[in-house]
Amino acid sequence: MYKFLLTILFLIITAGIYSFFIEPNLLIVKHYIVHDEQLKGIKIVFAGDFHIKTYQKKRLDRVVSLINEQNADLVLSAGDYVSGHKLKSTLPVEKIAEGISKIKSKYGFYTVLGNHDSYIGHGSIISALKKYSINVLDNNSTSVNINGKTIYIAGIEDLLTKAPDIPKALKDTKNPVILLSHHPDMFTMIPETVNLTLAGHVHGGQVRLPFIGAIIIPSQYGNRYSMGYIEENGKKMIVTKGIGTSMLNIRFNCIPEIVVIDFE
Repeated sequence: MYKFLLTILFLIITAGIYSFFIEPNLLIVKHYIVHDEQLKGIKIVFAGDFHIKTYQKKRLDRVVSLINEQNADLVLSAGDYVSGHKLKSTLPVEKIAEGISKIKSKYGFYTVLGNHDSYIGHGSIISALKKYSINVLDNNSTSVNINGKTIYIAGIEDLLTKAPDIPKALKDTKNPVILLSHHPDMFTMIPETVNLTLAGHVHGGQVRLPFIGAIIIPSQYGNRYSMGYIEENGKKMIVTKGIGTSMLNIRFNCIPEIVVIDFE
Protein backbone atom coordinates (compact mmCIF):
# COMPACT_ATOMS: atom_id res chain seq x y z
CA MET A 1 0.00 0.00 0.00
CA TYR A 2 2.85 2.39 0.87
CA LYS A 3 4.52 1.85 -2.53
CA PHE A 4 1.17 2.30 -4.26
CA LEU A 5 0.58 5.64 -2.52
CA LEU A 6 4.10 6.78 -3.39
CA THR A 7 3.47 5.87 -7.03
CA ILE A 8 0.21 7.83 -7.09
CA LEU A 9 1.92 10.84 -5.47
CA PHE A 10 4.75 10.66 -8.01
CA LEU A 11 2.27 10.55 -10.91
CA ILE A 12 0.33 13.53 -9.54
CA ILE A 13 3.50 15.60 -9.10
CA THR A 14 4.75 14.63 -12.57
CA ALA A 15 1.41 15.48 -14.17
CA GLY A 16 1.39 18.82 -12.34
CA ILE A 17 4.88 19.75 -13.53
CA TYR A 18 4.02 18.74 -17.09
CA SER A 19 0.69 20.61 -17.06
CA PHE A 20 2.06 23.89 -15.70
CA PHE A 21 5.57 24.05 -17.14
CA ILE A 22 5.76 21.91 -20.28
CA GLU A 23 2.52 21.52 -22.24
CA PRO A 24 1.51 25.23 -22.18
CA ASN A 25 4.83 26.01 -23.91
CA LEU A 26 4.41 23.42 -26.66
CA LEU A 27 3.06 24.27 -30.11
CA ILE A 28 1.94 21.88 -32.83
CA VAL A 29 0.47 22.12 -36.32
CA LYS A 30 -2.94 20.45 -36.60
CA HIS A 31 -3.98 19.49 -40.15
CA TYR A 32 -7.51 19.20 -41.48
CA ILE A 33 -8.74 18.25 -44.94
CA VAL A 34 -12.13 19.78 -45.74
CA HIS A 35 -14.04 18.65 -48.81
CA ASP A 36 -15.51 21.67 -50.58
CA GLU A 37 -15.62 21.98 -54.36
CA GLN A 38 -15.87 25.79 -54.24
CA LEU A 39 -12.71 26.12 -52.15
CA LYS A 40 -10.76 23.26 -53.71
CA GLY A 41 -6.99 23.79 -53.89
CA ILE A 42 -6.84 26.54 -51.24
CA LYS A 43 -4.69 26.32 -48.12
CA ILE A 44 -5.51 28.27 -44.96
CA VAL A 45 -3.73 28.72 -41.64
CA PHE A 46 -6.10 29.41 -38.77
CA ALA A 47 -4.93 30.59 -35.33
CA GLY A 48 -6.60 31.98 -32.25
CA ASP A 49 -6.41 32.75 -28.55
CA PHE A 50 -2.79 33.93 -28.56
CA HIS A 51 -3.07 35.39 -25.02
CA ILE A 52 0.44 36.80 -25.10
CA LYS A 53 1.63 37.49 -21.56
CA THR A 54 4.11 40.20 -20.57
CA TYR A 55 7.12 37.87 -20.82
CA GLN A 56 6.12 36.03 -24.02
CA LYS A 57 7.58 38.11 -26.86
CA LYS A 58 9.71 35.12 -27.94
CA ARG A 59 6.60 32.94 -27.81
CA LEU A 60 4.85 35.34 -30.19
CA ASP A 61 7.84 35.30 -32.54
CA ARG A 62 7.79 31.50 -32.54
CA VAL A 63 4.08 31.44 -33.36
CA VAL A 64 4.55 33.86 -36.25
CA SER A 65 7.50 31.85 -37.56
CA LEU A 66 5.54 28.58 -37.48
CA ILE A 67 2.59 30.19 -39.27
CA ASN A 68 4.89 31.55 -41.97
CA GLU A 69 6.48 28.13 -42.48
CA GLN A 70 3.12 26.79 -43.71
CA ASN A 71 3.19 28.99 -46.84
CA ALA A 72 -0.59 29.48 -46.77
CA ASP A 73 -2.84 31.25 -49.25
CA LEU A 74 -4.70 32.91 -46.37
CA VAL A 75 -4.10 33.34 -42.65
CA LEU A 76 -7.23 33.78 -40.52
CA SER A 77 -7.59 34.37 -36.78
CA ALA A 78 -10.27 34.19 -34.09
CA GLY A 79 -8.64 36.93 -32.01
CA ASP A 80 -7.86 37.20 -28.29
CA TYR A 81 -4.33 38.47 -28.79
CA VAL A 82 -3.97 39.87 -25.28
CA SER A 83 -3.81 38.12 -21.93
CA GLY A 84 -6.01 38.73 -18.93
CA HIS A 85 -8.31 41.65 -18.22
CA LYS A 86 -5.81 44.45 -17.57
CA LEU A 87 -2.89 46.01 -19.43
CA LYS A 88 -0.41 44.92 -16.76
CA SER A 89 -1.08 41.24 -17.53
CA THR A 90 -0.35 41.35 -21.25
CA LEU A 91 2.46 42.20 -23.62
CA PRO A 92 1.82 45.81 -24.77
CA VAL A 93 -0.76 45.93 -27.54
CA GLU A 94 1.61 47.84 -29.83
CA LYS A 95 4.25 45.10 -29.54
CA ILE A 96 1.66 42.39 -30.18
CA ALA A 97 0.41 44.20 -33.28
CA GLU A 98 3.96 44.68 -34.52
CA GLY A 99 4.70 40.98 -34.03
CA ILE A 100 1.46 39.86 -35.67
CA SER A 101 2.18 42.12 -38.66
CA LYS A 102 5.09 39.82 -39.56
CA ILE A 103 2.64 37.04 -40.44
CA LYS A 104 2.86 36.43 -44.17
CA SER A 105 0.50 34.77 -46.64
CA LYS A 106 -0.11 35.01 -50.35
CA TYR A 107 -3.48 36.75 -50.09
CA GLY A 108 -3.60 38.42 -46.69
CA PHE A 109 -4.30 38.06 -42.97
CA TYR A 110 -7.81 38.62 -41.61
CA THR A 111 -9.06 38.52 -38.04
CA VAL A 112 -11.89 39.15 -35.62
CA LEU A 113 -11.38 40.17 -32.00
CA GLY A 114 -12.11 38.18 -28.85
CA ASN A 115 -13.58 38.93 -25.45
CA HIS A 116 -10.17 39.58 -23.84
CA ASP A 117 -9.37 42.06 -26.61
CA SER A 118 -12.53 43.92 -25.61
CA TYR A 119 -11.64 43.77 -21.91
CA ILE A 120 -8.32 45.49 -22.64
CA GLY A 121 -9.79 47.93 -25.17
CA HIS A 122 -11.66 47.00 -28.34
CA GLY A 123 -11.02 50.30 -30.11
CA SER A 124 -7.38 50.60 -29.12
CA ILE A 125 -6.60 47.08 -30.34
CA ILE A 126 -8.34 47.68 -33.67
CA SER A 127 -6.33 50.90 -34.06
CA ALA A 128 -3.05 49.12 -33.27
CA LEU A 129 -3.77 46.30 -35.71
CA LYS A 130 -4.87 48.64 -38.48
CA LYS A 131 -1.71 50.70 -37.97
CA TYR A 132 0.15 47.62 -39.20
CA SER A 133 -2.33 47.01 -42.05
CA ILE A 134 -3.99 44.04 -40.34
CA ASN A 135 -7.54 43.48 -41.58
CA VAL A 136 -10.08 43.43 -38.72
CA LEU A 137 -13.60 42.19 -39.55
CA ASP A 138 -16.26 43.57 -37.20
CA ASN A 139 -19.69 42.46 -38.47
CA ASN A 140 -18.54 42.95 -42.04
CA SER A 141 -16.83 41.11 -44.86
CA THR A 142 -14.24 41.37 -47.57
CA SER A 143 -13.30 39.36 -50.64
CA VAL A 144 -10.07 38.00 -52.05
CA ASN A 145 -9.30 36.51 -55.45
CA ILE A 146 -7.28 33.31 -55.27
CA ASN A 147 -6.35 31.57 -58.50
CA GLY A 148 -9.32 33.10 -60.26
CA LYS A 149 -11.76 32.29 -57.44
CA THR A 150 -13.46 35.06 -55.49
CA ILE A 151 -13.69 34.06 -51.83
CA TYR A 152 -15.58 36.04 -49.21
CA ILE A 153 -14.35 36.26 -45.64
CA ALA A 154 -16.85 37.49 -43.07
CA GLY A 155 -16.30 38.22 -39.39
CA ILE A 156 -18.66 38.86 -36.49
CA GLU A 157 -18.14 40.61 -33.18
CA ASP A 158 -17.57 38.67 -29.98
CA LEU A 159 -20.63 37.09 -28.38
CA LEU A 160 -19.71 37.92 -24.77
CA THR A 161 -18.63 41.54 -25.03
CA LYS A 162 -20.10 43.02 -28.23
CA ALA A 163 -23.07 42.47 -30.55
CA PRO A 164 -22.46 39.85 -33.25
CA ASP A 165 -24.64 40.49 -36.31
CA ILE A 166 -24.56 37.59 -38.74
CA PRO A 167 -26.93 39.06 -41.37
CA LYS A 168 -24.91 42.29 -41.45
CA ALA A 169 -21.61 40.41 -41.77
CA LEU A 170 -22.94 38.28 -44.63
CA LYS A 171 -24.92 41.03 -46.37
CA ASP A 172 -22.50 41.64 -49.25
CA THR A 173 -21.17 38.10 -49.63
CA LYS A 174 -21.63 35.34 -52.17
CA ASN A 175 -20.47 31.75 -52.03
CA PRO A 176 -17.94 30.57 -51.13
CA VAL A 177 -17.90 32.19 -47.68
CA ILE A 178 -15.66 31.54 -44.68
CA LEU A 179 -16.96 33.10 -41.46
CA LEU A 180 -14.85 34.01 -38.43
CA SER A 181 -16.48 33.93 -35.01
CA HIS A 182 -14.47 34.14 -31.81
CA HIS A 183 -17.11 32.18 -29.89
CA PRO A 184 -18.18 28.75 -31.22
CA ASP A 185 -21.67 29.01 -29.71
CA MET A 186 -22.65 31.23 -32.66
CA PHE A 187 -22.53 28.13 -34.88
CA THR A 188 -26.19 27.26 -34.26
CA MET A 189 -27.25 30.62 -35.75
CA ILE A 190 -25.01 30.59 -38.82
CA PRO A 191 -26.84 29.73 -42.08
CA GLU A 192 -26.03 26.71 -44.22
CA THR A 193 -24.89 29.03 -47.01
CA VAL A 194 -21.60 29.57 -45.14
CA ASN A 195 -19.04 27.09 -46.39
CA LEU A 196 -16.98 26.96 -43.19
CA THR A 197 -17.05 28.63 -39.77
CA LEU A 198 -13.83 29.09 -37.81
CA ALA A 199 -13.92 29.70 -34.04
CA GLY A 200 -11.83 29.57 -30.87
CA HIS A 201 -12.39 30.96 -27.36
CA VAL A 202 -12.83 27.69 -25.44
CA HIS A 203 -9.18 26.47 -25.74
CA GLY A 204 -10.40 22.88 -25.91
CA GLY A 205 -11.04 23.25 -22.19
CA GLN A 206 -7.25 23.43 -21.53
CA VAL A 207 -7.46 20.35 -19.28
CA ARG A 208 -8.89 17.24 -20.94
CA LEU A 209 -9.15 13.99 -19.03
CA PRO A 210 -8.95 10.67 -20.93
CA PHE A 211 -12.39 9.22 -21.77
CA ILE A 212 -14.10 12.25 -20.19
CA GLY A 213 -12.97 15.30 -22.12
CA ALA A 214 -12.69 18.82 -20.80
CA ILE A 215 -13.67 19.49 -17.20
CA ILE A 216 -14.63 23.13 -17.69
CA ILE A 217 -15.63 24.68 -21.01
CA PRO A 218 -16.92 28.28 -21.35
CA SER A 219 -19.73 27.21 -23.69
CA GLN A 220 -23.40 26.46 -23.10
CA TYR A 221 -22.92 23.37 -25.27
CA GLY A 222 -20.16 21.78 -23.18
CA ASN A 223 -17.84 19.46 -25.10
CA ARG A 224 -20.03 19.64 -28.22
CA TYR A 225 -18.11 22.61 -29.66
CA SER A 226 -14.95 22.40 -27.58
CA MET A 227 -12.44 21.57 -30.33
CA GLY A 228 -11.82 20.04 -33.72
CA TYR A 229 -13.86 19.55 -36.87
CA ILE A 230 -17.63 19.64 -36.43
CA GLU A 231 -20.22 18.87 -39.08
CA GLU A 232 -23.82 19.42 -38.07
CA ASN A 233 -27.06 20.02 -39.97
CA GLY A 234 -25.22 20.48 -43.24
CA LYS A 235 -22.82 23.04 -41.72
CA LYS A 236 -19.09 22.80 -41.00
CA MET A 237 -16.98 24.36 -38.26
CA ILE A 238 -13.42 24.04 -36.99
CA VAL A 239 -12.68 25.10 -33.42
CA THR A 240 -9.03 25.59 -32.55
CA LYS A 241 -7.59 24.66 -29.15
CA GLY A 242 -5.73 27.97 -29.32
CA ILE A 243 -2.18 29.02 -28.59
CA GLY A 244 -2.19 30.54 -25.11
CA THR A 245 -3.97 30.00 -21.81
CA SER A 246 -6.61 31.85 -19.84
CA MET A 247 -7.12 32.04 -16.09
CA LEU A 248 -4.52 29.45 -15.01
CA ASN A 249 -1.42 28.86 -17.14
CA ILE A 250 -2.19 25.16 -17.41
CA ARG A 251 -2.82 22.62 -20.17
CA PHE A 252 -3.18 18.86 -20.00
CA ASN A 253 -3.91 16.61 -22.97
CA CYS A 254 -4.76 19.78 -24.90
CA ILE A 255 -1.58 20.92 -26.66
CA PRO A 256 -1.54 24.49 -28.11
CA GLU A 257 -1.90 24.54 -31.87
CA ILE A 258 -2.13 26.40 -35.10
CA VAL A 259 -4.48 24.87 -37.66
CA VAL A 260 -3.77 24.18 -41.32
CA ILE A 261 -6.78 23.56 -43.57
CA ASP A 262 -6.46 22.11 -47.06
CA PHE A 263 -9.59 22.16 -49.18
CA GLU A 264 -10.14 19.23 -51.53
